[in-house]
Amino acid sequence: MTTIDLVETATPAAGTSSFDLDADTVRDLNRTLHRAADGERFTVGNPGGRHSIGAGINAELALDVEGHVGYYAAGMNQGGTVTIRGNAGVGVAENMMSGTVRVAGDASQSAGATAHGGLLVIEGNAAARCGISLKGADIVVGGNIGHMSAFMAQAGRMVVCGDAGEALGDSIYETRIYVRGTVASLGADCVAKEMRDEHRAELAELLAAAGLEHNPADFTRYGSARTLYHFNVDNSSAY
Repeated sequence: MTTIDLVETATPAAGTSSFDLDADTVRDLNRTLHRAADGERFTVGNPGGRHSIGAGINAELALDVEGHVGYYAAGMNQGGTVTIRGNAGVGVAENMMSGTVRVAGDASQSAGATAHGGLLVIEGNAAARCGISLKGADIVVGGNIGHMSAFMAQAGRMVVCGDAGEALGDSIYETRIYVRGTVASLGADCVAKEMRDEHRAELAELLAAAGLEHNPADFTRYGSARTLYHFNVDNSSAY
């Protein structure tokens, strides 16, 4: 695993545009990113926990943020490769459509919420409701996740290399969850499932994409028992 140093400042490559949020505004930064073309590169210094940094990217650009960010960083990302060299606040990569978002530190609650596509990597821990209502993206967490993660997750994959909190996968649909550590409790309709060869191969690909070297054999797969897809009076207590 290649860990991004939270203190060391990356040296911008030639042709990289730089922003300093002690002098520039987030609005100026995002306006520039929204007009950017594929292949352009940007660095952001002194983010200072500001909100919505890199929200609404719609090009295959590269954005390197040198520090901690606030709410909704890289939200609605479509095609961008975003690296956050610090911690992220609520809703990092929420509603992401494609591309890659990597958080070198920890993420607050609702990381990757409603994300439709792309890859979100959190090298540290993620708080509550990670991947809530996930719609097709892949999320790989190097540490632990909090309670109610993958609540009503509809599609996509989630990999947790540490432990999971209470009510994992509550009311889950077709998202596949892989957990290496322990699970405090499973939510309604979420059950442990058999790890077949295709699941081990899928998990190996996800770990490799995230830069992690764990053994897929150490993980347990979780998914939907499919008893809540249609209302049944016999299952009313589980709704």
